[in-house]
Amino acid sequence: MKLYTLHSKQNLPISLEEAWAFLSDPKNLKVITPEYMGFKTLSGDDRAMYPGQIIQYIVTPVMGIPMKWVTEITHVEALKYFVDEQRFGPYDLWHHKHFLKAIPGGVEMEDIVDYKVPMGLLGQLVHPFLVQPKLKEIFEYRRAKLIELFGEFKG
Repeated sequence: MKLYTLHSKQNLPISLEEAWAFLSDPKNLKVITPEYMGFKTLSGDDRAMYPGQIIQYIVTPVMGIPMKWVTEITHVEALKYFVDEQRFGPYDLWHHKHFLKAIPGGVEMEDIVDYKVPMGLLGQLVHPFLVQPKLKEIFEYRRAKLIELFGEFKG
């Protein structure tokens, strides 16, 4: 079994409380997801994140083919971190940790995603050409969108 990790950090010129309010609202995931992904929440976005929350989405990550994605919010510590785990969807494993930390002049956001692609050896072969670049592109879009929304960190 091959497990991959995506690690991302971004500083924003906003307070820890403002960052938490935005990121812990499941409705805002659509805001920071590229439009071509066809992201639509089906259920579970009616309140701020809490442990045990199930959120259902439709995404179209490849060739416009809609796919259902179900995540569970497994851990939440307000103003510090939350974890979402895929229950059903495109990956064999998806475990996404979101960390927030106050820093001088703003907040540091850190994401650590551990994931496993489906289809065994074939999945591993296409990972560097299809999956990994797509994930990096999505996180880069999110980085740019957060700068557009909150400004660039000058710290």
